[in-house]
Amino acid sequence: MKILIIILAVIVGIIALLLLIALFSRKKYTVTRSITIHKPASEVYQYVIHLKNQIHYNKFVMQDPNQKVDYRGTDGTVGFVLAWNGNKQAGEGEQEIRNLVENRRMDVELRFVRPFAGIAQAPLELERKSASETIVTWGMSSQMPYPANLMLLLANVEGMLGKELEESLANLKRELEKG
Repeated sequence: MKILIIILAVIVGIIALLLLIALFSRKKYTVTRSITIHKPASEVYQYVIHLKNQIHYNKFVMQDPNQKVDYRGTDGTVGFVLAWNGNKQAGEGEQEIRNLVENRRMDVELRFVRPFAGIAQAPLELERKSASETIVTWGMSSQMPYPANLMLLLANVEGMLGKELEESLANLKRELEKG
């Protein structure tokens, strides 16, 4: 019986320590990745502002080819919404174009329902490197409420998201440069 009480006390102590750490840990995160695409900024811009094109390059969208997708509004314009409901990996949520700066920037808001509820900002910026080259920088920023913010320390959320962004940007580069 004494060993059981000791084990229980250790478990409670570990949980209390983790909750204390989470209380003082950061809650916000930002991840960005960049790639150079050998196409003019105007051509890249005209492709990426159409969220329906993400099926060809966005690793997150490609996770469930059988997911249910719904569109509201005119693709490529402020206010367009792409909603999805997919398998365990894809989850459920929607993304909305919130702002467009021609040939320079697209701001997208992501609203997740499952597997975790949350809101993230996903800006995509274009920088003209030359007449035929564009640096594309894609990011995601959000915050995690207490005590879920502990995942930022334990699960390497930024590393996982960074890898997904890198793969998506590589897919975008291949898609735009192939033809």
